[in-house]
Amino acid sequence: MSETNTERAVLAGGCFWGMQDLIRKLPGVISSRVGYTGGDIPKATYPNHGTHAEGIEIIFNPEQITYRQLMEFFFQIHDPTTPNQQGNDRGMSYRSAIYYTSDEQAEIAKQTIEDINQSGIWPGKVVTEVEPVGDFWEAEPEHQDYLQHYPTGYTCHYIRPDWKLPKS
Repeated sequence: MSETNTERAVLAGGCFWGMQDLIRKLPGVISSRVGYTGGDIPKATYPNHGTHAEGIEIIFNPEQITYRQLMEFFFQIHDPTTPNQQGNDRGMSYRSAIYYTSDEQAEIAKQTIEDINQSGIWPGKVVTEVEPVGDFWEAEPEHQDYLQHYPTGYTCHYIRPDWKLPKS
């Protein structure tokens, strides 16, 4: 059996349930888990996560889906133009952020944001934070794969077909 080439991405775009449910279905995504990242509380939990955002850690095969493709999908399933808000969810926990694991990921994230801002397709300028990855505290078991267990559960994430960058 050959060793699979993998890469890690850590993203925050509002409630982690909806993001995980959509991202997990992408070809090349090997695994995902939801948790808390980008904040100040060690061993963050749902009742006590301080300034952390609800995030998702994605392990993917870059030979099947590139980081750029993952970025474009991320910007299609949440509104990156609303500070500290997604749908009805408001507060720092629901901010849009990319936590890069390499200089290459940082450059790809910044270039994708620039391309989106120049496209004029999204409803405003992107407010997504681009920061180096830090601690990722895995969320409680009841939050993992939530919408698979509760298919009619709350989500504010969906694919916006018109929010797609033109192919260059």
